[in-house]
Amino acid sequence: MAITEQGLLEALAHVRDPYTGKDYVSTRAVRNVTISGGDVAFDVELGYPAKSLVPELRQQLVAAVKTHLPGVENVSVNVTSKIIAHSVQRGVQLLPGVKNIIAVASGKGGVGKSTTSVNLALALAAEGANVGLLDADIYGPSQPLMTNTSGKPESLDGKLMEPKRSMGLQINSIGFLVDDAQAMIWRGPMASQALEQLIMQTRWNDLDYLVVDMPPGTGDIQLTMSQKVPLTGAIIVTTPQDIALLDARKGINMFQKVNVPILGLVENMAVHICSNCGHAEHIFGAEGGKRMAQEYGMDYLGALPLAMSIREQADSGRPTVVADPDGEIAKIYQSIARSVAVKIAQQAKDFSSKFPTITVSKTT
Repeated sequence: MAITEQGLLEALAHVRDPYTGKDYVSTRAVRNVTISGGDVAFDVELGYPAKSLVPELRQQLVAAVKTHLPGVENVSVNVTSKIIAHSVQRGVQLLPGVKNIIAVASGKGGVGKSTTSVNLALALAAEGANVGLLDADIYGPSQPLMTNTSGKPESLDGKLMEPKRSMGLQINSIGFLVDDAQAMIWRGPMASQALEQLIMQTRWNDLDYLVVDMPPGTGDIQLTMSQKVPLTGAIIVTTPQDIALLDARKGINMFQKVNVPILGLVENMAVHICSNCGHAEHIFGAEGGKRMAQEYGMDYLGALPLAMSIREQADSGRPTVVADPDGEIAKIYQSIARSVAVKIAQQAKDFSSKFPTITVSKTT
């Protein structure tokens, strides 16, 4: 019996995406099918970076074809990722060189937002994406330390800043422009303007994702980001503590009011495991973030422990995902990154580039 494309697609429909639960045929991820006798070849194009998933996925696809399609001798599978721009707030134009912007926010400081931001960016890059990291905390920039970068940004044309590069990331921060000990005594409008220039006047180079480490709170800077910067979505970082959750609600409500999708919630410092005896203790309370995620109907992206290694690795300029990529904590960050990328891939596409620019001119 001759092998047909329809038969091949029916065989492939038995394999489902582990993150979306959908098969690759109905989602039109299967491309470029070729059949020659007993040899079949096809591509599977994912909408999110998944370098770590590729070997296992390829095995599943080959096994499905050989199991459900008699007569197949050789199967060639090419799994790729194509990340596109997704919709942002109405009336806000996409940033040149950037497809998707992810804001990592918290209602208050000290909940591990910056550490989450840098590890999220590194995890996305490890999966094969082009990733940038913007340190938007004007008053307390920490990414220069966490990424082991320093020095003023270069400008090749006198107009745009070139991002710093470290560990596969493109990075910019107000910390590159001021001395470490200098206090940023700026009122809200001045700080907002500085941030706007920082993000708009950086020459980001073909980024799939730009992760923005937001300052804590819901003031002028946060409103500038949520109203003027094209955000694909936001991640809320909190601890289980009631005080942190109270402030996290304010961040959630702010993003909801300006129609920025919330991609999910990360619960930091969820449990402390004693390094000496192994005793587990919920210092800041138990599962407060999980309950909040359920209350707001948002994804609970994961819980991270209160661990000395996370702090030590970030302070040394080699965050957990780079310092210990095969460790349990790095796997949590990697899981969060995959969940975020999949959530973005399921959002509406950006069609602004499809529309022509209309110019109205006065004629006599």
